[in-house]
Amino acid sequence: MKRRTWLTLAAVVVGGGGVVTYAVASPSDLGAQGRAKRPVKVYDLTLKGTAGGKRELPRTDTEQFSLVGVSWTGAVKQLDGTAQVRTRGLEGGEWSAWRDLEVNVDPPEDPEAGMRGASEPLWVGPSNGVEAQVVHEDGTTGALPKGLKVNLVDPGVVTAAETQATEPAAFVAEESSPAATPADSTTPADGATATPTDDRTDTSPAPGDPTSPEPTDPTATATPTGSASPSASASASPSPSATTPSAPPSTVPKPPITSRAGWGADESLSPDPSEYNADVKAVFVHHTTGANDYSCADSASLVRGIHAYHTQVSGWNDVGYNFIVDKCGTVFEGRKGGVDLPVLGAHTYGWNRESTGIAVLGEHTSTSASNAALASVARVAAWKLGQYGADPAGTVQLKAGATQKNYLGAAFTAGTTYTFNRISAHRDGFNTECPGNSLYPQLPTIRTWAAGPVQGLKVTSITGAGMSGSTYYTKGAITTRWTATTPAALISTYELLVDGKVAATAAGTAGSANATLAVGSHTVAVRAVHQSGRTTTSAALTVVADTTAPTFTTTPKLALRAGTVNTTAVPVTLTWKAADDKALREVKLLSPTTATFGPTTTTSSRTAKSGTAGTWSMGAYDLAGNYRTSSAAYTPVILQESSATRSGSWTTRSSTSYLGGTSYSSGSKGAALTWTFTGRSASWVVSRATSSGQAYVYVDGVKVSTVDLKSSTTLYRQAIWTKTWTSSAKHTVKIVVVGTSGRPTITTDGLVYIK
Repeated sequence: MKRRTWLTLAAVVVGGGGVVTYAVASPSDLGAQGRAKRPVKVYDLTLKGTAGGKRELPRTDTEQFSLVGVSWTGAVKQLDGTAQVRTRGLEGGEWSAWRDLEVNVDPPEDPEAGMRGASEPLWVGPSNGVEAQVVHEDGTTGALPKGLKVNLVDPGVVTAAETQATEPAAFVAEESSPAATPADSTTPADGATATPTDDRTDTSPAPGDPTSPEPTDPTATATPTGSASPSASASASPSPSATTPSAPPSTVPKPPITSRAGWGADESLSPDPSEYNADVKAVFVHHTTGANDYSCADSASLVRGIHAYHTQVSGWNDVGYNFIVDKCGTVFEGRKGGVDLPVLGAHTYGWNRESTGIAVLGEHTSTSASNAALASVARVAAWKLGQYGADPAGTVQLKAGATQKNYLGAAFTAGTTYTFNRISAHRDGFNTECPGNSLYPQLPTIRTWAAGPVQGLKVTSITGAGMSGSTYYTKGAITTRWTATTPAALISTYELLVDGKVAATAAGTAGSANATLAVGSHTVAVRAVHQSGRTTTSAALTVVADTTAPTFTTTPKLALRAGTVNTTAVPVTLTWKAADDKALREVKLLSPTTATFGPTTTTSSRTAKSGTAGTWSMGAYDLAGNYRTSSAAYTPVILQESSATRSGSWTTRSSTSYLGGTSYSSGSKGAALTWTFTGRSASWVVSRATSSGQAYVYVDGVKVSTVDLKSSTTLYRQAIWTKTWTSSAKHTVKIVVVGTSGRPTITTDGLVYIK
């Protein structure tokens, strides 16, 4: 098997202690002087051994980096320990707390020379100092893997010009030797620092990714036993193809995807040709681990850093994931070969031949993925599965490419088919916590969003209409508003349905639509069309279109009432009655003052200015918004006692407490006062005290009442007796002193009437 040997250009000295490492040259290193950019670079620092089997790197100044990890000799060896790092921020100069590195648990099945075991990389942001330690997880002092190094990645700064074309990182020589010398073969005993020579060569992996190559198809050869590692070139059916296939159309729209050029991939780091599967039957969801507090503006840098880490630290030939999604929902092209093609990835050990892999940037063991990230995962999954007519909510039979157990304890035998959800998690196929305990329970949401129909659709309001009970009333023009829990990016259109027919359409990003209804009763609902074509319809609401205005069956009328009278304010009762053919909403007093009343209210206690003509205007409003007004003019008039015709003995009293400043008082039985007026309502105004007596009231010559003026407290200007007629007419009111024993006196202020 021919191997590509990459000749490094120079050794780079970084940090303190004279640690020497080799960085692969990038295209931007060649003739890029003076440009406002910085190429991707990787720096390696050796972890030195200490007593007790511990490996550590004291605080060290370094070149700028943003991604950090730990690697060791032996691609299939597991790091039975805890790796921790702390870093110094470039801007503030402060050291972070210790942070654990998650150890990569996906071993390559066919390790190649130059491959290394490695932790998952951790995004730390721009930094220029690092401290690290690796100890056994259980505290024992056994040997740790050899060649332990801290690996620092500077994702650099990439300009648009740099993404147009790339050059090889160095001269590429063909090497026919089947086994090149491993890169770590120069590493001395534990704790020593490697000192390679300037003519050291690094070898790149053969075509195909070492992270999870598939074993030999058991149906074609003998089933491997024990820990044997089948050849990466053999595969479960169907076999990947080096020939570029055609891109089938999808049943759903393609989401926006940032290309490798868009995030600044250095393609010289992934020189091997892409391989392709026959189709995409399933999607496996991952998380990249690392920090969640990254800025989405740094996502492209983070992807570049992961690419450099996988290729230059682990020795892989490319990113293992087909797609990478950040917390803001931006989708990045991962493994090269064409986003619309069934590119063979290296993301889920044993199941790569029939699937695609989508990774969410961040650690989702204890933190859920954002809705934006979930929506983008759902869109990519639906698009890829839609290219092959697969239902994202369905299940599929996948052929195992390896004999193993998954994280949940389910056992798989190579060559046997097993049922998977079309959208599954990394842990469903392999023994790993990925995509984390918080993202894993979010997979049903991803499946539902990807497959449709739209979830949580409901009408939230109808404006231009009033509501009574469960029925809306409108004059005709309405605006219907709705919400849905499915993200708008997965919704094709909304349709406003009136009586089951489409009255208006709106984009999937919309939340309202307008319509004008004909007079009569209608049903109104909203139908959401998912990008898959599946539809769901909200509950129908009853909306009545009504153009008939309410009526006043009783126009506004004013009548005097009992209460305290002033020369400027007379107590009155306002009465009315309104009705509507559908549903009355409210009645409003519009003048001479304002007030709002419910639909069943017909009276209100008010005051009116005496001696002044006032227009009492009211409006009746129905739930549809139709209204009618009605008005009437009334003038309260105060007749002082001096304007009455007297008989019997009366004396004049003066006091500011009396209406007009004076009053008549009499204790003579039979003494009388008579007022004649033309009006529709009258009230007799008196003073009251413990010594006040009784009086007879005659209306138009007929005795209608006996009024007792006795009161435990002294009161002035009291309208104690009232009378209202249906219409205005001439009337006579006569007051006669009864001469009550022990308290014969009555004191009168006058008479008030309304004309």
